[in-house]
Amino acid sequence: MTDKDWLLKKDNYVPKNDKDKFINKTIMSLIGVLSKIKKNSLVKDNIVYKVNPLAKILGSLLIIIMLSLSKNTNYTFIIGAFIIGILSILDGDDILRILTVSIIIPIFTLIMLIPSMLFMNNLYSSLILVLKIFLTVILMNILSSTSNWHSVTKSLKSLFVPDIFILVFDITLRYIFLLGEFSLDMLYSLKLKSVGLNKDKRNSLLSVIGNLFLKSKNMGEDVYSAMECRGFTGEYKSITKFNFTYIDYIYCLLCFGVFLLYFIYH
Repeated sequence: MTDKDWLLKKDNYVPKNDKDKFINKTIMSLIGVLSKIKKNSLVKDNIVYKVNPLAKILGSLLIIIMLSLSKNTNYTFIIGAFIIGILSILDGDDILRILTVSIIIPIFTLIMLIPSMLFMNNLYSSLILVLKIFLTVILMNILSSTSNWHSVTKSLKSLFVPDIFILVFDITLRYIFLLGEFSLDMLYSLKLKSVGLNKDKRNSLLSVIGNLFLKSKNMGEDVYSAMECRGFTGEYKSITKFNFTYIDYIYCLLCFGVFLLYFIYH
């Protein structure tokens, strides 16, 4: 028997089955988040998606303030009809996603208010509060689903928001996407290299988290050095200006109409 005879033998190794549901769920969750970020950058033909982000931010803030100050139930229902009307114009996938996400916080609020409804007889007030929270969350999700992140950053600069807030907001969004792709690659690598029964999954996942932390630290230092080399002083400048169209004016008129109705019902 020579040293190379083992090459001619058949390998009957059968790896033991192992459960990797956690890795699969984590991968699917990351893919879902990254797909939402990519989808947010797409341009759609729907009329709501074409509204100027600056107009949508101002209109959303105005409606939220009026909704918070309102003590009239009929006015609250009018705002609800306005928000549901905007929601109904969106694409079916966005409507389903917005409603699915928006229902979580109101349900949690309703659970927290159960003692107040039972022992203090605040059923009506509690339900109105839950309704206001539900409408507010829907409105903010409509804003995030129909606006490009770069346009939102540009709108914040037009609203004289401090540059440090815009910087943190912009870099955070970019890092969520970049680190998400990096962690997704590491999870795929971990899954492909995990052959058979792996009894040390915890340490493997901790290694992924540790590498992700080191990657974010290195990326942060690289970004800081690159910004210094390019002469960035912390000031955001908007090169292009927003152009308002007839769609933007119609949206602003509708929001202003909701604002005027507040004084009619109060």
